[in-house]
Amino acid sequence: MMNRETLISKWLNNDLNDQEFEAFKNLEDYDDLVKLNNSLQSFKADDYDTSKELENVLSTIKNEKAQPKTHWLKPLLRVAAVLAICFSVYFYTTTLDTTVTTQLAQKTTVELPDASTVSLNAKSVLAFNKNDWKKERDVELQGEAFFKVAKGSSFNVITTSGTVTVYGTQFNVKQRDNYFEVICYEGLVGVTHNSKETKLKPGDSFLIVDGKVIAKEKENRSSPSWLNNESEFKSIPFKQVVAEFERQYNVNITLIDIDSTQLFTGSFTHKNIDVALKSIAVPLQVTYSKQNNTIILKRE
Repeated sequence: MMNRETLISKWLNNDLNDQEFEAFKNLEDYDDLVKLNNSLQSFKADDYDTSKELENVLSTIKNEKAQPKTHWLKPLLRVAAVLAICFSVYFYTTTLDTTVTTQLAQKTTVELPDASTVSLNAKSVLAFNKNDWKKERDVELQGEAFFKVAKGSSFNVITTSGTVTVYGTQFNVKQRDNYFEVICYEGLVGVTHNSKETKLKPGDSFLIVDGKVIAKEKENRSSPSWLNNESEFKSIPFKQVVAEFERQYNVNITLIDIDSTQLFTGSFTHKNIDVALKSIAVPLQVTYSKQNNTIILKRE
């Protein structure tokens, strides 16, 4: 006669023949096993190994002859096991972040649970907890995004370079390699960097390039230029211009005899690569050539 553990294991793997299934049905706790499995199926999350977890629970339920005074513990333990597993699954699914990612040469707009909107620039990642939004309106950002924040409780944008805290406002955050910039277009923005907070009013900017705080003129635009498919720069290291160009056109740029730290003022369109190349090459008096997915910029 096949033992109980083997029968349960084969049942979990849907591997019982007719004779074995009849033996499984004759187990004294057959009904409990079926109910427990059905409960787990109802609460199952993605990539949740129900069979494995059920076996783990069953390993704690010994099929031993209990004394009459402790017999009442058996069904209680089964209920407790189901509740514990269901709570774990619920906790797992409700703490997962919602993540939105844009690829190279791609932009998208996201609506947050409070009707705030976020426009993501190319090669960016936005993450937030939809289920816990009423308690904490926090988003994590890698890359660049423009925020239109609905009025409500405190709204935080968390990046590796600093945190931006706002109340009902419009602002742009750009966090790239050695580059961190926040521009306030409406309302009031607080930028915390290295434990120090800087308040920004409409038109104010906060910019750090290569670890240095850079002073900027007042911003006259009502929204960032990239929303209109154009990247604009004012006295920004050329390497940052090149990196943005690569993100917008999904290309690789090689510089030959060009100082990547020199400051660049100008713009380029996201709609026509040849026009865009001329826009960044002519001001520096350099030539360019294209080879498949690689662009070479070279000083004459």
